[in-house]
Amino acid sequence: MSSGGFHVHGPHDHAVEHATHGGDAAHHGAEGGSSTNKIAMFTAIVATVGAIFAYMGGATQANAGLMKNDAAIKKTEASNQWNYFQSKSTKQSLAELARDLSASEPEKAKYQVKIDRYEKEKNEIKVVAEKLEADALAFDHKSEAQMHQHHRWAQATTALQVAIALAAIALLTRKKWLEYGMYGVAAVGLGVGALAALHI
Repeated sequence: MSSGGFHVHGPHDHAVEHATHGGDAAHHGAEGGSSTNKIAMFTAIVATVGAIFAYMGGATQANAGLMKNDAAIKKTEASNQWNYFQSKSTKQSLAELARDLSASEPEKAKYQVKIDRYEKEKNEIKVVAEKLEADALAFDHKSEAQMHQHHRWAQATTALQVAIALAAIALLTRKKWLEYGMYGVAAVGLGVGALAALHI
């Protein structure tokens, strides 16, 4: 506040002026100020990378869900085909019974044509059903791989969040070992993130 040339500083004014004019460097030496700048830069970079990792984790989890859904659809389609196959088998069995009970050769020949047709249709249905089952299994495997990758991204994101927390504590306490710890945990997070990116 100013009144007739007299200026009174509030507590926050002093803190802002202290930070603006390198108060940390004045109190803790130039090395302390540069350390603060390094930690601040580190925090910004790690937070950005962590946000990317979190996005990738969410994307892989969504992909895993979609693939699991596709697997369920393929399993349902395969089940429908097997039901159709069973229906053809039943008709074939009835045609075989009718053929065996028929007295005349023309009747037997008529039923034999039906039996041959049902056998051919069954084989075609079986091929389709087995392909659908294979597709369902492939989608299940892809879903599991995406979930594994999601867990890797989540682990990497968590490690980077811990590194950011350590950076904040290191800034407050000025403990060098916390600074080293923050770099170490961040390196672990980046390593796990690399494993996620490589699908390992």
